[in-house]
Amino acid sequence: MKSKTKLLGCVFLILTSAIAHGATLPAGFTESIVASGISAPTAMDFAPDGRLFVCQQSGQLRVIKDGALLPAPFLQVTTDSSGERGLLGVTFDPNFVSNQRVYVYYTVPGTVAHNRISSFVANGDVAVVGSETVLLDLNNLSSANNHNGGAIHFGLDGKLYAGVGENANSANAQTLSNLLGKILRLNSDGSFPTNNPFFNSATGVNRAIWALGLRNPFTFAIQPGTGRIFINDVGENTWEEINDGVAGANYGWPNCEGLCNPPNPSFRDPIFQYSHSEGCAIAGGAFYNPVNAQFPQEYIGHYFFADLCGGWIRVLDPANSSEAVIFASGLSNPVDLKVDADGSLYYLDRGAGSVYKAQFTGAANTVTLTLLTQPAGLQLTLDGLLVVTPYSVESVVGTARTLGAPSPQHLSKGNYKFSSWSDGGAQTHVIITPSVSTTYTVVFQKKGR
Repeated sequence: MKSKTKLLGCVFLILTSAIAHGATLPAGFTESIVASGISAPTAMDFAPDGRLFVCQQSGQLRVIKDGALLPAPFLQVTTDSSGERGLLGVTFDPNFVSNQRVYVYYTVPGTVAHNRISSFVANGDVAVVGSETVLLDLNNLSSANNHNGGAIHFGLDGKLYAGVGENANSANAQTLSNLLGKILRLNSDGSFPTNNPFFNSATGVNRAIWALGLRNPFTFAIQPGTGRIFINDVGENTWEEINDGVAGANYGWPNCEGLCNPPNPSFRDPIFQYSHSEGCAIAGGAFYNPVNAQFPQEYIGHYFFADLCGGWIRVLDPANSSEAVIFASGLSNPVDLKVDADGSLYYLDRGAGSVYKAQFTGAANTVTLTLLTQPAGLQLTLDGLLVVTPYSVESVVGTARTLGAPSPQHLSKGNYKFSSWSDGGAQTHVIITPSVSTTYTVVFQKKGR
């Protein structure tokens, strides 16, 4: 059987730049292309002045400025770009306006390769020659060229956080003797904060460890205003995870993939997971808390995330993380998401070699869904929440809603089991809100004594 490691290696190496694209978005939203012709992109981030910097796996950091991809790269680092290695992360110093420091995460080539976090000084749209300051050289890598992580972001505490993969050796994730399979936390100069959770129990560079038990945290996101961290951990055979970032937490890999079964108090379970029937690798995340929100109120504070193979973007309510709903579909291979100051959602599509953005352009049309059961009075679920029929709700045309029929149920001294939905859907299934008000009815059969 083809392993997921091999599958991801194949997908991550997609370099096609001419894949047809046109995402399907909810009503009221439009998609536009920001820039194209980007070779093997891996990550992106906004500078405080609004420029968008995009990493190319081969080592070039490109700049999108005033709606155009600048021909000259900001910098070129020499990388080992085999498999999932390369230039994998970029972020900006909280004091960028005064110090002009840009941080990157990349794979240093050599007889034995390793990943590195460095900073460079900007001079306009290019880096100052010779300005690289190496903050941290990570552990030497094995011959496996996958599970490198690569995301870097500054938290609201002014510290630099980095996601590091376990280099396809699951044992790395459960030890404090190396930096692999971890979230790291550094000062902006590369030193280690003395309040890191393992500062006194680990030694040397391992005092940078902030959390452990991760397989490949290729992306993570920090919520503006709260500082909450969501860690996207790529799974192996079954589950993709979103983990709540907590200092000192152990997320269980390789003992657990997804929720631990049976539960293990030593490990912190994900707040959300989805199966490989829906995608192959969680790859991109962003909280919707812009300076100027343009999306409807129901999106404020919600978490957008993407899947590399599924070609979709979903949105999760952190206050009710039992289910995520589709926001966009039809993408090629999304690898990163960002929200800019004006409230647009940007997505980096590796398969198309392009950056796109979704904007809300007008009030969305709504219709009424009336939900019924036969017999009446039984319960259904709408987007994971229990409701008693008959039940009606206003829904935006084109949005995805999940309908479910819990079974068995008891009503008036009778027991009932699910039989069928009027639209022919499965017991739990997703509908796209139609353009006219529609009734959905589920039929239950009474069970014999």
